[in-house]
Amino acid sequence: DALADTFYSVGFVMSLCQLLSILEIFHIADGIEKARLLPRFIQVIEKNILLIMVIMLEEIQSKPVVCVQFFLWNILDLLRYPHELLCVMERPSVAMLWSRYSLWIPLYILSVIIEGVIIYEALPYLEPSVPHLPSLLLLYLLLLAVGKFIFIPSQRFCVTKVELLRWALMDIRIQ
Repeated sequence: DALADTFYSVGFVMSLCQLLSILEIFHIADGIEKARLLPRFIQVIEKNILLIMVIMLEEIQSKPVVCVQFFLWNILDLLRYPHELLCVMERPSVAMLWSRYSLWIPLYILSVIIEGVIIYEALPYLEPSVPHLPSLLLLYLLLLAVGKFIFIPSQRFCVTKVELLRWALMDIRIQ
C-alpha cells in the first residue's frame, strides 16, 4: 500500500525538485559545473516529460513503478551531487568518483527500463484522448533505448577513465 501512495505522499515535493533541475543546465552553461551540456539537457528534459505525464495521468500515479522510479532517481542524484560538489570545491575524491560511476551504470540502466515500463503502462490511458500520442511515445521509447544504452554509457565510460587518470596523477604529485 505504501508503494501505491508514494506519489500522493511525496509527489509535489519530488515534482518541484525535478522541475527545478532545469537549473542544472544553466550551471553547465555558466561554467559552475563541468559537464557536457547536451547529455544533461536530454536527461533533464526526459525526466521532466515523464514526470509531467505521471502528474497528468492519475491512473499511473498509484502504480508501484512510479515509487521505484522516484527511488532510483533519488539514488542516482545521491551518487552524483556529492561528487560534483567535491569537484566544484576542487577537492575531488577518487573513491567518490569510482563509487559514483560503478554504481551509476546498473542503476541508470534500471532507471531507463522503469521509465519504459511507466510509458508502456501509460499508453492505454493516453489512447482515447490524443490519437497520435501513443505512436509518438513508442518512438520516444525507441529513442530512449538507443540514447541510453549506446550513447550516454559509452560517453560516461570514456570520461571516467580520463578523470581517474588525471586524479591519480594529481594524487602522485601531491604525495
